[in-house]
Amino acid sequence: MKKVVVGLSGGVDSSVAAYLLKAQGYDVIGLFMKNWHDDSVTISDECPWLEDSNDALLVAEKLGIPFQTVDLSKEYKERIVDYMFDEYEKGRTPNPDVLCNREIKFDVFLKIALDLGADFVATGHYCRKGIINNADGTKTYQLLAGKDGNKDQSYFLCQVSQEQLEQALFPIGELTKPEVRKIAAENNLITAEKRDSQGLCFIGKVRLPDFLQQKLKPKKGLIVEVPNSSIHYHQEINKFDDKSEELAHFSSKPNYVLEDGKVVGQHNGAHFFTVGQRKGLNVGGTKEPLFVLDTDVNENVIYTGQGKSHPGLFRRTLFVKDDELHWIRTDLCLEIDGTMQVMARIRYRQPLQKATLYKVEGGMYVDFQEKQSAITEGQFVAWYQEDELIGSGVIS
Repeated sequence: MKKVVVGLSGGVDSSVAAYLLKAQGYDVIGLFMKNWHDDSVTISDECPWLEDSNDALLVAEKLGIPFQTVDLSKEYKERIVDYMFDEYEKGRTPNPDVLCNREIKFDVFLKIALDLGADFVATGHYCRKGIINNADGTKTYQLLAGKDGNKDQSYFLCQVSQEQLEQALFPIGELTKPEVRKIAAENNLITAEKRDSQGLCFIGKVRLPDFLQQKLKPKKGLIVEVPNSSIHYHQEINKFDDKSEELAHFSSKPNYVLEDGKVVGQHNGAHFFTVGQRKGLNVGGTKEPLFVLDTDVNENVIYTGQGKSHPGLFRRTLFVKDDELHWIRTDLCLEIDGTMQVMARIRYRQPLQKATLYKVEGGMYVDFQEKQSAITEGQFVAWYQEDELIGSGVIS
């Protein structure tokens, strides 16, 4: 009997993951991660983790498996929260869920599981693991999309490595959400009807501006509206000497200045806003709602445009620097001047888009067939071949 440590979160997905593993004959241990009790960054008076840990305990008792809680709040603060503050301060928008999987679940948590004598760790993610048996006797591990296209969570695992995948199990990857709830109900698991958690990974529902204001101080600045007719969107495109010059052109965003538009309001800090954001601007009197086109954290100015089809929201190409480039399938890694046809997405739940990867000195371009809305610095782009996620990177 192989030993598996399941990250029991107190939700239905991890509950059913634990149930399925036990039914398959594994020796299962349930572990609840407590990742937050830092009063210096207060979020709310509620303690969602208390309710979640109780539910996880009740599930473990029902399944007859050992259960314990581990306190990872120190690591979570250092690796996730401090990183988030740092990124927002730089005017980038991080993805804490992707980081949480890379830094906490499949690193700190995995090490704890291995210390407990586990052969594998399992989570309630909607994704699958494939194994390729190589001619030399080694194995290559694949991260495959979940069968439930509506719930596929492979994107959130886009930063895991071969070593992490080797020791990971995803028991519900072949199931749909309704099937998971049905299994939970049939086995009288307390989480069967529980709503999916919202907000930050393991912290719960937070109002991001309130959360960020604990460390990033509010600072009044201007909101500028840039018209569709701006010269930035109507420049004549010269002939390019080579492909990399063309890609550099299409990946660069406009360099806005105050004179590009008119001042339409004030905000409390450019670092609280992100590209594509609509809520929180509190500017009325426009024919269509305003969307954030860009934030200048140095000058503390937000540039906006009317309507979700404003040309300032769209770009065809993005760039990932070498040190922020990650290949799950290291055997497919591109060399300089190498290209690859892929399907890619720049956010969770976005339908996959046709794109071409171009490896150049210093990094890699992801060139989409269609222009993409709200390409956001600090977020992750992930690329696939068919239903396999093979690599990802931070948008720079």
